[in-house]
Amino acid sequence: MTRPKLILALPFAITLGLLPIWALAVTFGGWWIALIPLYASPLMSVLDRIFGLSSFNLPPETEDAALFWHRLLTWVWVPIQVVVIFGGLIAVFWFNHLGPWESFFLLAATGMLSGGVGIVYAHELIHQKNRAERLLGDILLGMVLYGHFRTEHVLVHHRHVGTPRDAVTARYNENFWRFWVRAVVDSFKSAWRVEAARCAKRSRPIWHKSNPFWIYFGLAGGFLLLAALIGGWAGIGLFFVQAVVAVFHLEITDYVEHYGLTRKHLGEGRYEPIAPRHSWNANHTVTNYLLINLQRHSDHHYKPSRRYPLLQTYTETDAPQLPYGYPAMTFIAAFPIWWRRLMNPKVKQWRKMYYPEIVDWGPYKRGETEVRGE
Repeated sequence: MTRPKLILALPFAITLGLLPIWALAVTFGGWWIALIPLYASPLMSVLDRIFGLSSFNLPPETEDAALFWHRLLTWVWVPIQVVVIFGGLIAVFWFNHLGPWESFFLLAATGMLSGGVGIVYAHELIHQKNRAERLLGDILLGMVLYGHFRTEHVLVHHRHVGTPRDAVTARYNENFWRFWVRAVVDSFKSAWRVEAARCAKRSRPIWHKSNPFWIYFGLAGGFLLLAALIGGWAGIGLFFVQAVVAVFHLEITDYVEHYGLTRKHLGEGRYEPIAPRHSWNANHTVTNYLLINLQRHSDHHYKPSRRYPLLQTYTETDAPQLPYGYPAMTFIAAFPIWWRRLMNPKVKQWRKMYYPEIVDWGPYKRGETEVRGE
């Protein structure tokens, strides 16, 4: 059995650098709170410029036993996130040293941790065959009131990515703010439909205990109750603030990951197999450590069962490349004019490179399936 190597996992622990910053923000409030987003985005983007791109790959056949320290990082974030969210609420309501605006921005900044780190780790955990790891992922998602993401992501997004059936594939020229509303609403609907269909296939009612929505709603309700016990209705309100910020981080990342990329329709409702070219890829060194290789998204969709340390890099020949890491790209995505100027030419280049035979991309934009070729 291969011995786990701590040295290979240590760079991914860069996320833990957020914890002393959070402790300073909780203790002193004020401008200390601003250090959380500054660490997570501008600093990481600057470090990306300094350290550049990485083409280092672990062998895909590496055994799970050799990845113990990598896996441990995702496990320990669960109790850390409990402390961060509810410790923040306790600081606000029990110690009374933070003003109303400080309290609001503290929980909003906390949402950057639960979304920018917690949901990323949950994404890794819900893909695992191990039931215990999937439960840890459910707990992380429950803390941001987005438990249905497991069903939607694994059973809908991975199956239908790059097609009109996928709510979180951003269409060409689609404004992020419109996408956000559509994605939040439609992803919940699609998750519910999938679980209802699974119950029906087993001749079970929708309220059967096997429906994971019991877990999703139960965890969300439990965490809301805990927030209420700490701070009453105001506690629920601030808990909701961090959840909204967390989900915002998730959906703006979804927007970046697949913007304008579509799978070719083969007729009769069939699409070409998923390939690395159907996701935007980013090999930026530091932000891949921060986001546990989420930016190697082309390989994740090509091989969803691979754990994050084993995700492989791709060149421009095999997958479209983002010019910056996710922190910088998500910032740009919030400004549609800037985004279109940067990304629309890259989408057109991608179309020309991979699908020169398609002369009319309009139906893809409108969510239809038939397209005209040569």
